[in-house]
Amino acid sequence: MTREHALRAAPAVFTVGFLALWEIAVRVSGVPVYLVPGPVAIAAAFLAAPGLLLTSLASTLVVTVTALAVACVLGVVLALAMAASPWARAAIQPWAVVLQVTPIVAIAPLIIVWVGDPFASLVVCATIVAFFPVFSNTAVGLTSAPSELLDLFRLNGAGRWHTLYLLRLPAALPYFLAGLRISGGLALVGAVVAEFVAGSGGFASGLAYRILESGYRLQVARMFAALVLLSAAGIAINVTLGAVSRLLLRRRDG
Repeated sequence: MTREHALRAAPAVFTVGFLALWEIAVRVSGVPVYLVPGPVAIAAAFLAAPGLLLTSLASTLVVTVTALAVACVLGVVLALAMAASPWARAAIQPWAVVLQVTPIVAIAPLIIVWVGDPFASLVVCATIVAFFPVFSNTAVGLTSAPSELLDLFRLNGAGRWHTLYLLRLPAALPYFLAGLRISGGLALVGAVVAEFVAGSGGFASGLAYRILESGYRLQVARMFAALVLLSAAGIAINVTLGAVSRLLLRRRDG
């Protein structure tokens, strides 16, 4: 086996070894399942109701993807406005920082009450969490074009919009994609936090609600199964956005 193959296999080997040690430790110590379930008990809990957990996962992912799309649109539009006008920069940047530093847990109950619609309120909460990385990275990317290329465009009589389309936007693409990858995970976090608040208020949707429900019923194995699904969803989002980023950058550079 080459070193490259060994590096690729290392995560899987580590995961299998960790799960095996976890199962052995639980069985040897005799810890009750309602305190710390082993991997076998977690898998059994998932197989006992796969449709319920997968449906809840789909609900959470719909909120996540919608929030990520909204965050991308808002982030790019506001970053473009800041690049076009110093007045827009002065007006937008402080509010963007306010959204970044405000704990979503503190304002989620207010958003749910103000918005009213459960799905829309969840999307708003997740959008707030996912917005800033796309916005800030795109704003930095739009100002990252080399000064000599800006001077060249200016000498050739290129207007503001031509410079934006042909120079600033291509220069900002790697920054935007990096922010998008960060926001993908944050959108999932925001959706789960909002679902926790909504689930406490009686809105039954998403994996976060299943986690709350399992906790109330002391079904800890099902709770762990829901957490594993959330982790797998986060990994899938990160890998997918990473693949999209590499594809777009390859096409741009090719």
